[in-house]
Amino acid sequence: MRYYLCIDFKTFYASVECVERGLDPYKVNLVVADISRGKSTICLAVSPHMKELGVKNRCRLFEIPKHIHYIVAKPRMKLYMEYSANIYGLYLKYLSQEDIYVYSIDEAFLDVTEYLNFYHKNAQEIAQMIIDDVYRTTGIPATCGIGTNLYLAKVALDITAKHVKSHMAYLDEQIYQKTLWEHTPLTDFWQVGRGIAKRLYKLGIVNMKGIAHCPEDILYKEFGVNARFLIRHAWGKEPVTIQQIKNYQPQHRSISNGQVLFGEYRDQDALLVLKEMVEDNVLTLVEQGLVTNHISLHIRYVDASLPSTGGSRKISVVTNSYRLLVKEFIDLFESTTFKSQKIRKISIGFGQVIDERYEAYDLFTDYEEVLKERQLQQSIIQIKNKYGKNAVLKAMNVLDKATAKQRHQLIGGHNAE
Repeated sequence: MRYYLCIDFKTFYASVECVERGLDPYKVNLVVADISRGKSTICLAVSPHMKELGVKNRCRLFEIPKHIHYIVAKPRMKLYMEYSANIYGLYLKYLSQEDIYVYSIDEAFLDVTEYLNFYHKNAQEIAQMIIDDVYRTTGIPATCGIGTNLYLAKVALDITAKHVKSHMAYLDEQIYQKTLWEHTPLTDFWQVGRGIAKRLYKLGIVNMKGIAHCPEDILYKEFGVNARFLIRHAWGKEPVTIQQIKNYQPQHRSISNGQVLFGEYRDQDALLVLKEMVEDNVLTLVEQGLVTNHISLHIRYVDASLPSTGGSRKISVVTNSYRLLVKEFIDLFESTTFKSQKIRKISIGFGQVIDERYEAYDLFTDYEEVLKERQLQQSIIQIKNKYGKNAVLKAMNVLDKATAKQRHQLIGGHNAE
């Protein structure tokens, strides 16, 4: 039997900001949000003390009750990444990197099976040893789920551990079936989103016990091959290990980018942003020695009742040329976008990404021009890597509605410093 830990740091960004100010996250009201974006901005995190008062993570500033007084901390993503890296270093004091899988900036899975005899401790004691060290060293409090597979460890964290005084919980298949089979809502369970839950409700299924006892042919008819994951998880089973995750090699790669615009954009202003996004992704292709022959574009509008537009298409060349790729994106944008509607979000993607050894062009492509462009791109990459992403800017990047210059100063869409 294997034993996994799933460690999550309580409202990580807010806890870091409290520690940086010498404050106790359990006693102070603090939210992490960029107040310069207005009262409708989303709070990236709220301190544990505010959560106890009923304030939820990811709320908007105006939703916080007026009688609650709180500190607003501007996001500092670079700082949070430094804390995360330091915590990973603490994990390495106790486990080999082969037994650690970082799931997000504030969450990781640890396989402690082979360390039980080494430390002469059970899984709960090892978890407490690691969490205590992290708290002593960084001041960041943690919650831990322990399970006999990765799924149970995550569910123990998400549903059970966060609601007990010890902030730690254990699940095996028997305990899971006994205590959580009838738990609702289904969306509390890992990998069950609102869309899946809605389709299950349509079948009359409201909990994991209902999935476990539903005839499999009904589930396969509704969900296809994905039904097998639902069935496994309904019984508390998950065969995948950390080693298998680390050894996995996808058949196809893709590079994507999306951004919520700083305001309501008209079509031509949005087209400017689209060109910037294509350029950033093209430089990623060139830097990694990759090419693509498939593009995708999705446009979301301020009017939420309108469907998204865009689409995807295969192109006639296999390339990392900005000149060729941006032409394809412009054509897709112009042919699908509602020109009279204000635009709120743009997402783009390069699919079927492969090694540049396999680049290919049609008879109408001037390959000499492609090579010259690539040499220029490689020079730009070298300058940006040495002096920063804004070291080289095009004229379009300094126009009023351009976003690249500001976006280059963000991490994950939020303030870096």
